[in-house]
Parts: sequence; structure tokens; C-alpha cells
Amino acid sequence: MDDRRVDTAQRPFSRLFPYEWRMMTPLLAVMVIILAYPIAYSAWLSFRNVDLTKPGRDAFVGFDQYVTVLKQPLYWTALTNTFIFVAVAVTLELVLGLALAVSLKKQKRFRNLTRAILLTPMFVTPIAVGLMFRFLLNNQLGLVPVILQKLGISIDFFSADLALLSLALIDVWQWTPFMMLMLLAGLENLPEEPHEAAHVDGANAWQTLIRVTVPMMKPIILVAVLIRALDALKVFEYVYAITRGGPGAATETLQFFIYKIGFGYYRLSEAAAVSWTVVILVMAVLVLSLWRTTRGRSA
Repeated sequence: MDDRRVDTAQRPFSRLFPYEWRMMTPLLAVMVIILAYPIAYSAWLSFRNVDLTKPGRDAFVGFDQYVTVLKQPLYWTALTNTFIFVAVAVTLELVLGLALAVSLKKQKRFRNLTRAILLTPMFVTPIAVGLMFRFLLNNQLGLVPVILQKLGISIDFFSADLALLSLALIDVWQWTPFMMLMLLAGLENLPEEPHEAAHVDGANAWQTLIRVTVPMMKPIILVAVLIRALDALKVFEYVYAITRGGPGAATETLQFFIYKIGFGYYRLSEAAAVSWTVVILVMAVLVLSLWRTTRGRSA
């Protein structure tokens, strides 16, 4: 009788807090501590005027901090450089990744060995990759410029005109394997019937790839491009290890701009405001991509 009363008394609690949610409570608590509090604090900080070099000037300024950020020419330079970096890097990674994925799918011998070799750059720490290419491409001591000079070619990879492109190519070297891996997984799960029908109709390999394979892989390509684009927006290690935003502001990106303001000039509120503009930008890209995907499926 007592057991029935206890069970009846616990039913409303079980309905309000199901077993699944009770099991997730510790994880949610950790996420709130690790994620929610820093996000909320940075949002609060962006509406104030916190400058560690001027501790007495801390005050609520509202959206004035965002207006100050948007009026800075260097902010727009960093935004433009970031967009150029993302566009160049992700486009090349998509083209090269698709070419490698198609080649690996057709490969018959040493497939696992080839994949292991191609995936190696992806597992190297980005800061280590930056330092490696800093010395390899150095105009005075680098191995690559020395070889090119012996061939009669003189290139300064970190000049004002080529520095941003060089950083994008470094990103391509490291992250093309990721694009290749995602596209290869998509290729291996495509049905063979459309390809066989295209072959029967007399389509060559290029026509089959463009008119059959790529259209069927659009969802996978969209996801791969979106993941890489969002990750490329956070580029920091290459800039920090190689150019420090130079020459001038030729390689100033949003993440390095935030780092320089927050940890170089100690203007924490301004750095938080710039960070939130990046968050808003990323959310806009995500919402637009999901909207287009949803509309495409419904159509």
C-alpha cells in the first residue's frame, strides 16, 4: 500500500521531468557553465566601455560600441580579407577535394595507403602548419623560394599582393583532405543505376560527373562547403604564426582583429562587439543556408 502511494506521488514529477531529461541534467549544467555564461558575459561586455588601460571609464554605452566598430576602416578591411580568404580557400578545396574523391573511388590498389597519406595534413595542428610554411616560404631562408630562384623565378609569397593568397593556399593544403573525405563518403553511397544509364546513353566521364554525379551530391556538397566556410571564417593560426596581419593590413582577418583589440590593446568591450558581429554574420549564413535547403526539399 505504501509503495503505491509513493509511486502515485512521483508521477507528476516524472511527467514534468522525464527520465531522459533527468539523465541529461548534468550535461546541460556543464554546458551552461562552459558555454552559456561566457556568451552572456561577452554580450553584456559588448554594451559597456571596458578598457583595462582606463579602469575608471567602465560604463554602459548601449549600441555605441557597435557603432564605433562599424565606423573603423580596419574592421571593414578585416571583413573583406576574411571573405576573400574564405572564398578562395573553400572554392579550391571543393574543386580539389572532388577531383581527389573521384580519383580515390576509381582506385583499385593501395586505396587505404593513399587515403592515409592524403589525410595526414588534416591532423597537424594549424599553428604548426603556419610555422612550417613560414620557414618554407620565407623569401630569404625558405626552401621553396631558393628552388624557384634557381629556376629563374622570384616570388615573395608574403608580399602585400600575395600574402593573403599564400595563407589561403596553406589552408587549402591542410583542409582539402577534409573536403575529400566528405565528398568521398557521399560518392560511395550514390546509387549506380543513374551512372549506368548515363553510360548506356553514351555520356563520357566528364558529362556523367557534371550532369549526374554532382546534382545527386548537392546536399553533401552544401554541408561540406558550409562546414568549411564557417571554419575558415575563424582563421587565426596562420595569420598569427606567419604575418601578424601584415604587411600593413593585407592579411588582417576578423579573428586576428579581435585578438589584437582584446589582448593587444585591452579594449575588451570593443573586442566583444566585433565578436558579436561575427556571430551575427555566421548565424545569418546558417539561417540562409537552412532556408534554401528546406525550400529546395519542399519544392
